[in-house]
Amino acid sequence: MNRTVHSRPPRAAAPASKRAATRTNDPERTMAGILEVATAEFAAKGFDGARIDAIADSTHTSKRMIYYYFGSKEGLYLAVLEDAYRRMRAIESQLHLEDLAPEAALAALVGFTFDHHLDNEDFIRLVMTENVQRGQFLARSKMIQDLNVPAIESIQQLYDRGVAQGVFRPGLDAIDLHASISALSFFNVSNRHTFDLIFKRDTLSPTQRAVRRQSVVDMVLRFVRHSNPA
Repeated sequence: MNRTVHSRPPRAAAPASKRAATRTNDPERTMAGILEVATAEFAAKGFDGARIDAIADSTHTSKRMIYYYFGSKEGLYLAVLEDAYRRMRAIESQLHLEDLAPEAALAALVGFTFDHHLDNEDFIRLVMTENVQRGQFLARSKMIQDLNVPAIESIQQLYDRGVAQGVFRPGLDAIDLHASISALSFFNVSNRHTFDLIFKRDTLSPTQRAVRRQSVVDMVLRFVRHSNPA
């Protein structure tokens, strides 16, 4: 006896145009996803080593779509840099340093910088990559340069308040102070692997992190404090 076997027809895949529409209907979300993946790619491999194909695969988009939004690999890299600096300065602005006493404000700023750098290794790697590129891409971004103006002004204002109150010693430069804070926080990320290996430390352990953080805060405060002769 012959039986007719009725097989269920395979479900047709959604048309490519429909799949693409679901991505392009929310361009801000798509761009944010591309920036997130591109940040990790550029941070891990540098500008020269990063591949647009890898970013497209990880975001389930296409090179064509990435170029549509960002223009080129250089445009995407610059957008990643701008996004990283913008996020850092946005959080920094929420410290409300003007509401704190000068020493407390400086301690808060140093502590924030230390925590931000240690918790955002990709940011440090991007800065290192841009230094390898001799700052050529950062130089194209007026936005990044403008973002750093209020950051220096904030340091200048809290320093001036400290000098006026007799808490900080006069004669220091705000940009130099910013450089010292940045250097003391930057090293913990840029040299973490080699430093921990050589000295058998774990920079990310809660205990070691707290000790190092307080040490950095203390060093900056002692440098800036007004020393009253006995």
